[in-house]
Amino acid sequence: MRTQADRAEPFAWSLVIPLKPLTRAKSRLAAAADALLRPSLALAFAQDTVAAALAARAVRDVVVVTDDARAGRELATLGARVVRDEPGGGLNAALSHGARAARALRPTAAVAALNADLPALRPPELTRVLDYARAFPRAFLPDAAEIGTTLLCAAPGVPLAPEFGGASRARHTASGAVEIPLLDVASVRQDVDTPDDLAAALALGVGRYTAAAAAPGLLRRSAASPE
Repeated sequence: MRTQADRAEPFAWSLVIPLKPLTRAKSRLAAAADALLRPSLALAFAQDTVAAALAARAVRDVVVVTDDARAGRELATLGARVVRDEPGGGLNAALSHGARAARALRPTAAVAALNADLPALRPPELTRVLDYARAFPRAFLPDAAEIGTTLLCAAPGVPLAPEFGGASRARHTASGAVEIPLLDVASVRQDVDTPDDLAAALALGVGRYTAAAAAPGLLRRSAASPE
């Protein structure tokens, strides 16, 4: 459990987590989950991500940017601060909006953008990555596929300048962000877009919300197990 001293640490991170409306989320999981199950999976991924992030020693608070009322209620119950996606301008606009909201409350906050689909996220691994990022103005962690990004960090006073989506690893490198070279932080890198991603996350060991949403018999056979 974090103490008041931990929470007051100047470099304790504010995490910004974006979440699109659940009915539009995780369409690439169609081979593993039908249209009725996918919103529940997307919410479960976000719940496990937020719960693990809030349990990490290096994290002071979590801001979730979403217009989904159900997700907002559930994630606020976990302790996240929920803000509307007021720009409505897509993923990177939502992240920039969330970073401004975080710094409106704590102007000197170190801010990091984190994907909402990290159901195997482990607090100690997230803390290791955030502690490494403290040495740089901006730093990022590539995803398991080594094409995208799961975490982008900005030191106090430094703009987040997110470039998420598609081949964001190359764009974040080109923007001057330092790539975090840690290899043994699989839970922070394993986002879930495809059935293979889901199988990999299940093999790592997912949180309780995803474990319930992906219980045997609910998923189609192609992603019901990592085998």
